[in-house]
Amino acid sequence: MKPYFQEGGVTIYLGNAAEILPQLDDPAIYHLLLTDPPYGIGRDGQHGEPIVGTQGLRKAYEFGEWDDKPPSKELFKEMFRSSCAQIIWGGNYFVDRIPVARGWLVWDKIQRILQSDGELAYSSLDQPLRIFTCSRSELNGDGAQHPTQKPIKLMKWCIGMVPWAKNVLDPFCGSGSTLLAAKSMGLKSTGIEISERFCEISANRLRQGVLDLTLL
Repeated sequence: MKPYFQEGGVTIYLGNAAEILPQLDDPAIYHLLLTDPPYGIGRDGQHGEPIVGTQGLRKAYEFGEWDDKPPSKELFKEMFRSSCAQIIWGGNYFVDRIPVARGWLVWDKIQRILQSDGELAYSSLDQPLRIFTCSRSELNGDGAQHPTQKPIKLMKWCIGMVPWAKNVLDPFCGSGSTLLAAKSMGLKSTGIEISERFCEISANRLRQGVLDLTLL
């Protein structure tokens, strides 16, 4: 299976995670699975109409079909099989696909505007709930190119919770924030992305290097 991109310890595969993940080296055991799957709520590309007295309308991204349904239960089983620890953003949308756990993570976006005040991530870590406070404006510095892109600073925080991890897997890598975070921390990473457009965006971001990311 030929990677779409491979450089400096980072590998990206173009295709459906349900098809590619089982083909990776067997046993394909990654130390940490860190990902933000489609939630299946059909929000890709949507943007709001101006509303008097409100702020924070969605950015006008092009519509697509990547958020038409969540990953299957079978794919979730494969993700857990392929990794030792898991952090899955949007975990509240997948309660029928994940085990009961206490180590949930919260991204507090600081600003209280029309959009959600924060986001939730399931984690398999046996620890109390943890909160990361980070303005959504951090994405401006990252160069947001995906409707649900996560700040690199947030993904570095997630990886830092698994200090023994030497490699990271993201089966829905989007514009590559997980891979960039892992690379900036000196870790190997593997991403899978179904959209060639976002594969290319990820590859371009990774080619630009990570010197500035060490300051995040």
